[in-house]
Amino acid sequence: MNSSHSNRDTGVVTTALLLAAGKGSRLYPLTHDTPKCLTMVHEASILERLVINLNKQGFKRLVVVTGYQEKCIREFLGTQACGMTIDYVFSPLYATTNNIYSLWMAREIINEPFMLIESDLVFDVSLLDNMRYPDRIAVARMQPWMNGSTVTVNQSINKSQYVKKFQNGIAGTFDEIRYKTVNMYSFSLSSWHSIIERLDQYISAGRVNNYYEIVFAEMVADGSLSLKTVSFDGKPWYEIDTVEDLAETEKLFSADRYETKIPSNITQHVSGISKPFFQHTKSMGRGSITRSLSRLRSLPQSNSLSLKQIREANIQENEVSPKNKSIGRIHGTA
Repeated sequence: MNSSHSNRDTGVVTTALLLAAGKGSRLYPLTHDTPKCLTMVHEASILERLVINLNKQGFKRLVVVTGYQEKCIREFLGTQACGMTIDYVFSPLYATTNNIYSLWMAREIINEPFMLIESDLVFDVSLLDNMRYPDRIAVARMQPWMNGSTVTVNQSINKSQYVKKFQNGIAGTFDEIRYKTVNMYSFSLSSWHSIIERLDQYISAGRVNNYYEIVFAEMVADGSLSLKTVSFDGKPWYEIDTVEDLAETEKLFSADRYETKIPSNITQHVSGISKPFFQHTKSMGRGSITRSLSRLRSLPQSNSLSLKQIREANIQENEVSPKNKSIGRIHGTA
């Protein structure tokens, strides 16, 4: 692929890489037969919201690393959506590898600056304003209800902040301000080439179950990667790993406060989104947590009722992952 999807005069990134290979096991049974990114948040799925946000920000290309139930994503997006070209990379080892492997799988299909994003994030579109420039990392000021990977920062002369160090987890005490990572990054082409070299080393060594943060942390520590922070404080965002997360997300992105409807022009076949599929997801109605294409007819249609029923059905919700996790309220706000 060439680098025509990035405007080299302004440095604006117009390619996005979405990692959507995982099974989303902590959202089971909602992910019984569909990928996590098609989880409904009110009247729109995570993926629908992402496509709309990227379109509003002028992105021209979306590359999706698929795995679990990848046919659902392909049928949903097609090869064109909202004026964006859609390309796919299938990760056949999705069930036994982690996101470091998914990122490595994109090494040949992307040869331009790009923004990396995971498929479980819902966020206000304005938060992308400053992520469209290379070598950025999205962060939020650490709050008591958050956990997961964090960073500390150095402040430069022009008051810009750059990542000084990554930390895994928040155990113990610390005397520096920490920021929660939001699983969204942008990279210049030179940074991406350096990252690929480091990823090759990890994959060759069989370290396919690591998280890509370990590579970024190593490169920041040895000076081969520099990331400028972009604050996600003050605007809503949420990472959806569990049904409880889904309920919290629907509180933040209520239909009354935030745009949740897909514009009519995006639902047509010319946009690349399958109209019958879209109509199926819309027919589930506001507030539904039932997955598009899901056969789980026994699940209630209201988040307020679903948590209890899912627990009573002996759904395993105790799986703990070192993946970045945030819990609780409007992220980045006190």
